[in-house]
Amino acid sequence: MCYITVMSHTRLDQLSDGIFAIVMTILVFEIKVPVIWGPVDNLGLWFEIKKLLPPFLSYVLSFTLLFTYWRAHHFFVSIYAKNVDSMLTNINALFFMLVSLVPFSASVLGQFPENELSIIIFGAHIILIGLTLYWMRRYVLYSEHIKNPEISKREIRGSTIRTLVPVFFALIAIPLSFWNIKISLTLFTLAVIFNLFSYSSRLFENIMKAIHHALFGADTKGHFAD
Repeated sequence: MCYITVMSHTRLDQLSDGIFAIVMTILVFEIKVPVIWGPVDNLGLWFEIKKLLPPFLSYVLSFTLLFTYWRAHHFFVSIYAKNVDSMLTNINALFFMLVSLVPFSASVLGQFPENELSIIIFGAHIILIGLTLYWMRRYVLYSEHIKNPEISKREIRGSTIRTLVPVFFALIAIPLSFWNIKISLTLFTLAVIFNLFSYSSRLFENIMKAIHHALFGADTKGHFAD
């Protein structure tokens, strides 16, 4: 007989909130006030502040990305799951470890925004976090002793889209960086914007339905049919 240890998710929620709060705070430490020796006029100060634009944009992108991860984690652990077991906590440990590294990849991107390797590091990081989050979601939904039976198919479909879209965008952004880094950075930004709005997954479904109907006809039912 196989015994499954089931626990409350309260402690896991508290750990998640603490880790995300610390990591999101650490991000801002990369934006440092310029050190200028001697007299400084307004033009000189503005020139130095402009140098902070790349790390500031990296901060905004990474902070928003972390917010979407925190929200997704809340849904998967606190809403999709009625409780947690040891396997789910292990997946969470891997997820938290990857999340804690975001200040590093964000710092690399902020200091070297025109370098392909910085795009690769940041993009690979997004992919790893996204796949771990998808693993967490899949484990919850396929574990009868954990899954909340009240979750609808539409909610499950939406969570799949919101989890995997940033991964796909990052997969495209990495090779594109060798052609045009600005497009890669735009893809990272679009991935974050996509997950900020709740209706984005529904919009994605409608687009996929339209493409499916255009290719196979309106009378056929595809994967995204209601």
